[in-house]
Amino acid sequence: MSQTKLQYLLLDSAGDPIAKGLLESPPGWEVLQLRVLEDKIREVLDHELLQLVGMSDGAPNLLGRIDGHREDVLTLSKVKTLDAEARRNLRMPAVFQSFIYPRAGRWRGRREIESIDISCGGVAFFCQERLSLGESLEVVVPITMEPVVLACKLLRTWQVAGRQEPAYAVKFDNMCHDEEVLLREAVFGIQLQNRNAQAKQRL
Repeated sequence: MSQTKLQYLLLDSAGDPIAKGLLESPPGWEVLQLRVLEDKIREVLDHELLQLVGMSDGAPNLLGRIDGHREDVLTLSKVKTLDAEARRNLRMPAVFQSFIYPRAGRWRGRREIESIDISCGGVAFFCQERLSLGESLEVVVPITMEPVVLACKLLRTWQVAGRQEPAYAVKFDNMCHDEEVLLREAVFGIQLQNRNAQAKQRL
């Protein structure tokens, strides 16, 4: 049985998403073979270094240098393995209306929120009601293929110029495998959509 190919999001050296790819060689090899998807090979070849951020389970995050290509398959020299936090730290602007719920008894019911940005590790949002640092919440994330309710902890708050309500940042807590997969696909999809929109504006 053939080994399942690992799927990656390809970022440039500044951390901006470029394309998706499938790794056709084992990730432990020093010379990697990567198939660029969705006819994005030209955009990828504009760069020397690529960050490979794993979208598949068990896919290590890698930094590679482009040595050449044949059609849509890149040859990369592996420079190093990147920290596992690389995927969680990819934060993208995303605006949606949703709700939060308490996990403890400080208040009851639900509160409306407006998102600011989201990553695989957490979400930032506006909320008219005051929340407490360290508070345990549940947040509804509607941008995934199927909406998910994720447990989270409130890490910080700040004020944004021009907005009366405070902004909050929460970290997702104890996600299950299926939740991680849905969130990962949604966040990476937003990243590529934003980049494609920016590219069209420059034309």
